[in-house]
Amino acid sequence: MQFAFIPVAEAEGAILAHGVRAGGKRLRKGRVLSAADIADIVRAGIPTVAVARPDEGDVGEDAAAARIGALAGGGALRVGAAFTGRVNLYAEADGVAVVAPAIVDGLNRIDEAVTLATVAPFARVAKGQMIATVKIIPFAAPSAAVAEAEHMLEANSPAVCIAPFKAHRAALISTFLPDTKSSLLDKNSTAIADRLTALGSKLIFERRIVHATEALSGAIHEAAVSGADPILIFGASAITDRRDVIPAAIVAAGGAIAHFGMPVDPGNLLLLGTLDGRTVIGLPSCARSPKLNGFDFVLWRVLAGLPVAGADLAGMGVGGLLSE
Repeated sequence: MQFAFIPVAEAEGAILAHGVRAGGKRLRKGRVLSAADIADIVRAGIPTVAVARPDEGDVGEDAAAARIGALAGGGALRVGAAFTGRVNLYAEADGVAVVAPAIVDGLNRIDEAVTLATVAPFARVAKGQMIATVKIIPFAAPSAAVAEAEHMLEANSPAVCIAPFKAHRAALISTFLPDTKSSLLDKNSTAIADRLTALGSKLIFERRIVHATEALSGAIHEAAVSGADPILIFGASAITDRRDVIPAAIVAAGGAIAHFGMPVDPGNLLLLGTLDGRTVIGLPSCARSPKLNGFDFVLWRVLAGLPVAGADLAGMGVGGLLSE
C-alpha cells in the first residue's frame, strides 16, 4: 500500500486517505476519487490530497475482511456484510462464547494489517449480539497475509463460536438449621428459579431438609432419580472443607467431588461435584444475589453443555475479582 500527498490533478482513481469538504460535499476517507470528485476539489481550491494506492497483489479492505470473516466463526454465528474494511460476527442464539485464544493471537500476529477482536472467552452472549469483528487496518492488506490468515483458520477449529444454552431440568436442595428463617429458603428458591428461567431452563425438583449428611444424601439421591441435572445445593452453613456436610453427602449418595473453591470473588466457596454423569454444585451464599458472581460462570457453561472440571475453575482467576 502506497501513501502520499499528491496534486489533486493526479489523484483520480486513488483512494482518499483523509476526508475533505469540496463543493458543499463531504468526501470521506476510503472513497475512490472520480473525475467529478477531482473537479469539485479543484473548484474548492484544495491543491493536494492524501491518497493511498494498493500495491500489486494487495487485497482491498472489504474483500480481505470478508474472506477472513467467512472463516473466523463456527456454529451459531452470522457473518455480517463487509464495510469500511470491517466484518462483524453476530450470535444467532443465547449462549456462551467459545474462543480459541491461540488462534486469535496467531492471526493477529500475521501482519499488522489484519486484526480480529472477540468478546472474552466463556462470556454470556445474547442472540443478535456482536461477538467478534475482523478489521483490516489500512485500505488494503497484503495478499500473502490474507492467504496465511485463511490457511490458519481453515486448518484449526473456529476462532470463535457460540455454545447455545440448552433447556435443563434442575433440582434445588436447601438445608436448614434450627435458627434458619423460612424467608431465606424462599430467597434461595426465587434466586435459582430466576437464573434458570433467564437461561432457558427450569426448576423441577425442590427439597428443604435439615443440615445433616444423611438427610442431604437422601435428597440428592431423590433429585437424581427425578432426572434433574444439575443438582444445586444451598447449605445452611458455608462449606469449609471437603469433608463438610455437603461434600460428604454427595459422596454418600454415590457421587464424587471434582473441586472445592474457585478464584472468583464473590463465589470462592463453590463446590463442584458429579453424580452418575450429573453436575452437582454446592452453592456459595452469593448465589442468592442477582448480581454476577462465580456461580454464574459455572452455571453458564453447564447449561451450554460445556464441560466444567477442576482445571476450568482454577483458570477463572484472571477477571475473577468481580467486586471488593
